[in-house]
Amino acid sequence: MKKMLFLTLASLLVLPVAVRAQGMKIGTVDMNRTFREFNKTKDAEAKINDAKNQAKKEYDERADAYKKALDDVNNLNKQLEAPALSADAKAQKAKERDDKISNIKNMEREITEFRQTRERQLQEQALRMREGIVKEITDVVMERVKSNNLDLVFDKSGNSLNGVPVLMYSRDSVDFTNDVIAALNKPGRPSSVTLPSISPAAAASAAPKKP
Repeated sequence: MKKMLFLTLASLLVLPVAVRAQGMKIGTVDMNRTFREFNKTKDAEAKINDAKNQAKKEYDERADAYKKALDDVNNLNKQLEAPALSADAKAQKAKERDDKISNIKNMEREITEFRQTRERQLQEQALRMREGIVKEITDVVMERVKSNNLDLVFDKSGNSLNGVPVLMYSRDSVDFTNDVIAALNKPGRPSSVTLPSISPAAAASAAPKKP
């Protein structure tokens, strides 16, 4: 009896929502797929990869110079161990070694700062690119919303905190992902957002994230 009463009350709560939804025009779009297949996303990834490769080259050059400096210090230490070395020559080489050690410490600090700065630069630039791409996608989605007079649009790629799809089911007829992708990639389409350029020296391991 209690179970039947509960079901009755539940149906009364759901029914008004279902009735109201009958007169609404609802659409769905897969934002992850749209982001992935948008040509501008691929362009942004290429720019970031180019910057990453350039920064790796610069980092390797600094690392090679650091290794060479270490080798020089080791060679000087070996020379200082030579018994035939005069006192004056030993003092001169000791000073040369100490100067190189001081320079190595500066190189270590500079390499660390270089890596941290480049990572931060590219992360910031990748974020700006992602925001620009998402805005452009959203603009096209909103154009479809207005032209089709839609009341609600759901992102079918989204999951809940439990990892369950937020949109459990929708008819294929209400999905307009293909239309959005086609509009975004249409040749000659004026872009509403210009992606920022990336300095060739800025790099890190990141890439545009999916929305």
